[in-house]
Amino acid sequence: MLNVVWVPELNELVTGEVRELLLAARAVDTRPEVKAEGPLPGEFSGGLHLLGHDEGKLVGYAHLDTSGDAFGRQVAELIVHPDRRRQGVGTRLVEALVEKVGEPDKLRVWAHGDHPAAARIAERAGFARARELLVLHVNVAGADWPEPVLRDGVSLRTFVPGQDEQAVVDVNARAFDWHPEQGQLTVAELTNTERADWFDAEGFFLAEREGKLLGFHWTKIHPADPGQFGGEPVGEVYVVGVDPDAQGGGLGKALTLAGLRYLRDKGLAQVILYVEGDNTPAIAVYTKLGFTRYSVDVQYAR
Repeated sequence: MLNVVWVPELNELVTGEVRELLLAARAVDTRPEVKAEGPLPGEFSGGLHLLGHDEGKLVGYAHLDTSGDAFGRQVAELIVHPDRRRQGVGTRLVEALVEKVGEPDKLRVWAHGDHPAAARIAERAGFARARELLVLHVNVAGADWPEPVLRDGVSLRTFVPGQDEQAVVDVNARAFDWHPEQGQLTVAELTNTERADWFDAEGFFLAEREGKLLGFHWTKIHPADPGQFGGEPVGEVYVVGVDPDAQGGGLGKALTLAGLRYLRDKGLAQVILYVEGDNTPAIAVYTKLGFTRYSVDVQYAR
């Protein structure tokens, strides 16, 4: 019998159980990006944890971000062990999430990979597709990425830690004031990210005019993963942000090209990026640069 319980934090033993479940899901779904050791991925930190045990084994898990997104909605990540799918576990976890949040319109639930089973659970619980996050990718070999073209007076340079954080955060907030997560980036969060193993200031491009930041392209390099992209390291167009006052002049494309050429020069075979499914202008730009759809994540809402 499934026993469902909420806990405010995970102890060492339960963290091990959750990691085992996430790794089992990753072996089948290629998601989430969890490692065999070290901290759990950031999307499972803080908030509340929902544990579903059956005969002492963790068969379902959900994390609820109680701090909410930029619009005050609580966001959940839900994973069912591959061996226990289509047995009512996901439905029971969704019921517990709805009961916990209380206000149905204040809950969003991610389904990574757009699985039909997740769609069926969502429909039964009265949820509908509210957001699509596309993962696009491009094979670097043969990609014809020209030199970026900048307007007169605009120059490119790379990020300087300890100097550029506030300017980047300010432009990011203006560029993504519509976005549920990205627009909330703080100086403290950016500074903390600079300590990550993957952070590379040389791959963080800033566009300026007369000392004023107009936009940026922050790239990322993921280490080789046997379960994805042929087991090779992969580059990412991590964030491209352009101040609304500087949009419409090709600056976003120029910044994107600068980052892509940098990732190509690093010897990477593939580059990925995440883009909102309804961001038609951005998708058009990326398509012209050779990107095609790789996968899609769906966020469900009532």
